[in-house]
Amino acid sequence: MEFPHLGANCGESTCKMLDFLPMKCDACSQVFCRDHIQYATHKCPESYKKDNQVPVCPLCNTPIGLKKGELPDVVIGHHIDNDCQSDPARQRRKIYVNKCSFKGCKQKEMVPVRCDRCQKNYCLKHRHEQDHKCTSLQDSGKPMSRSGAAAAARAHISDGPFRTNSPRQTKISESFRNGGSGSRQANASAIQGQMSEDEALAKALQLSLSENQHTTSLSNKNMTKQEEEDFQLAQAIAASQEENSGTRNIFHKAGRFSKDFKKPKGKWSKLKKFFRNCCVVKI
Repeated sequence: MEFPHLGANCGESTCKMLDFLPMKCDACSQVFCRDHIQYATHKCPESYKKDNQVPVCPLCNTPIGLKKGELPDVVIGHHIDNDCQSDPARQRRKIYVNKCSFKGCKQKEMVPVRCDRCQKNYCLKHRHEQDHKCTSLQDSGKPMSRSGAAAAARAHISDGPFRTNSPRQTKISESFRNGGSGSRQANASAIQGQMSEDEALAKALQLSLSENQHTTSLSNKNMTKQEEEDFQLAQAIAASQEENSGTRNIFHKAGRFSKDFKKPKGKWSKLKKFFRNCCVVKI
């Protein structure tokens, strides 16, 4: 006798057995037989939702209770920051002891960040006076420290008559600049005297050459023998180059003169001798 309306087939693809007492998985809500009802046997994809394990602190090995929906990593981190009794956790909590004084902020910093006006400690987010709505110590009636007094004095100086952008100081600086430029012009006119610009330039070149020669003579005293020989060789090469350049200029002028000059009849030999004598002349 068959009962087709009774029972159900197993949801496992490799089984499909007709079971009159099927069981439903509480994770994936599929029907399985008694052999595949466990999470591992039918490889349930939703088994992690039912895997409720108590996390253990890695420092103090204390099991930490979880509420529904909480992440284990967040709970363990909160436990290490506040309740863990291990030595590393205690040392870490001792470092961050500078609590922010701003209302509602629980941030702690490694180094103290103290306001110069109200002398309270703040975190890096509320360290500026505008961020923590600073109230001066003068309004609160408390005695001001040395650092606060120095800050107030600096603010008073910057806002008072000694500020850098005062019009009086600007006028004085402008007068000094104008006076300095006028004195430089007067010194230049006194040095130049009645000389023209070309004469003054020649005088300046002569002075610079004399200074260079003096510097060269002083440096020659400190030279070694090899350096003196090298220096003399360089001077000889420079002199020979100057002589060659002067000779080339004379040849060029003589050639240009010979092109522009018309050759008269019967006097070519005298002109030729004249040009030969000109080419031999040195500067």
